[in-house]
Amino acid sequence: MSNKPLFAFFGTPKFSVHVLDALESQGMLPALVITAPDRPQGRGLVLTPSPAKQWAMERGIDVLTPEKLKDEAFLEELQNTEWDVFLVAAYAKLIPKNILDMPRRGCLNVHPSLLPKFRGPSPAASAILADERATGVTIMQMAEKMDAGPIVAQARIELEEEAWPPKGSEFETLLATEGGNLLAETIPHWVSGQIDAEPQDESAATFTRKFTDADSLIDIHGDPREQLLKIRTFDKNPRAHFIKNGKRVIITEADIKDGALEILRVIPEGKKEMSYVDLVRTLPN
Repeated sequence: MSNKPLFAFFGTPKFSVHVLDALESQGMLPALVITAPDRPQGRGLVLTPSPAKQWAMERGIDVLTPEKLKDEAFLEELQNTEWDVFLVAAYAKLIPKNILDMPRRGCLNVHPSLLPKFRGPSPAASAILADERATGVTIMQMAEKMDAGPIVAQARIELEEEAWPPKGSEFETLLATEGGNLLAETIPHWVSGQIDAEPQDESAATFTRKFTDADSLIDIHGDPREQLLKIRTFDKNPRAHFIKNGKRVIITEADIKDGALEILRVIPEGKKEMSYVDLVRTLPN
């Protein structure tokens, strides 16, 4: 059997691109990328392809962007090839059984946690908020129930104490890259039948949720460690912030000094990034 199995890749955001980059670095490219349709973005609401679509287009890889996975034209296109396996990373849609069963060796998913812990949409952010320095990535055989399929491979990741807590976006990139590397190592052995998947321990399952702007509101007088974890976690969307004089102030840098939260850099509403000291100087008493 070829060391480069024939596979299609389901994914949409930057997390997916980091996984694809890792696969590419190991000489593995998908024959097809399935991603979300182009969406309006920015102030001008310009129709913009997903990060995964942009990645595929730059490499001349075919792309499908079905609005619904039940679309007959999409299913016919997918069935035209005898796939070895499908790979999934942050596709953000539940994939139905008829698609999961289509490849000879089913579907593998990259999940940025040590399953069954932190199932759901926000495992990286949830690990930081829980102050869990030891986490990892899982390659899972997909089932219809979200993140509940049997485990194919896992890798443990533990940052040095001085590097913890990380910024949420940087941590997600790290986990995606490690997940892609683990996936590249796993695929040949999985496709050739050398690996048996192990069922998850349902009794140990924990779950995450999608975070909202309300979750990223910082209490600057609250527990310093808890607030720092939130500030580091919410460094993109949503962004860590507090309200001062009715205005939103985004926190971009903070630390703990002498047991207290020290805010270092902020973006006041309608202004450019500045030091927190400069912001305080401009505020009325």
